[in-house]
Amino acid sequence: MTEPVEWSEPEAAAAPAPSAAVTPADAADAARLVAFGLQPKLQPARDQEYAELLRRYREDAPFARLADAVAAGLGLVVLEVSPRAGMAVTAAEDSVFAVRMGDYARRTSADGTDRFLHGLAHLAVAAMAFPRPEDLADDGYIGRVSVNGVDAFVRQACRRLEERAEETGENTDPATDAPGLEAAWRIWARRSSAGATKDARRLAGSTTGIVGKALAFLTDSGFLQRTGDDAGGTYRTTARYQLQVRDMAGSAALAELLELGIVPVTDGTATLLPAQDTEDLELVADAGLPFHS
Repeated sequence: MTEPVEWSEPEAAAAPAPSAAVTPADAADAARLVAFGLQPKLQPARDQEYAELLRRYREDAPFARLADAVAAGLGLVVLEVSPRAGMAVTAAEDSVFAVRMGDYARRTSADGTDRFLHGLAHLAVAAMAFPRPEDLADDGYIGRVSVNGVDAFVRQACRRLEERAEETGENTDPATDAPGLEAAWRIWARRSSAGATKDARRLAGSTTGIVGKALAFLTDSGFLQRTGDDAGGTYRTTARYQLQVRDMAGSAALAELLELGIVPVTDGTATLLPAQDTEDLELVADAGLPFHS
């Protein structure tokens, strides 16, 4: 006789362990980390709390997601979180932390035309600091620029653009209020390189004055470090600046500037080399400037 088979209910699958709830202390720590990231001159190696929060971000995935969410809520984009760069963030266009070209220009008392020149100065600094893709990709690479070197770099770009315009029969003398970076390069060529006030200071509206203002702004923002007074002032790049330039590396304007074949070297000077035969890029006004319009 066959023994009856005993049926039993299948064992219920073990319920997953609930994840630890986010506490107010966790939220405060995440916000504190973002606040550290908004202090670009602060070095993690010199602040124990900052270093500890960075370690927690790298080792605690839920905390990292929380910190990312806090940053996103403030309109910030996290570029990198590491001991070398700290919590490097950049502002999205709609963020209260976004620096706009108009705001920057007002700080410099610049008129509409000069706004293009100030934007071009920032673009030229980025191109000089990281002229090759491998420089931009190398975390250990340090770019070096100077006030006079950046001015010389842009002036050589002006000459190259004029040569190209003459070859194609384009108008080489546009109106000074014409929009677009190409017009800005031509306006730059007309502007005095230095000039001086009665007490021998650089004129703010001269091209070296504009470059000096740009480099001072980048230094105050933690993107550059001043290293000396030669050549109008010499500077070296920081990890944060490298990340910022990587973020704008695909811009049409930066590509256009590098496409001219002007290759800077690390002592802050510039050398004009023959450009390779490539198709010209279309350049639109304000393309790739490190500001929101």
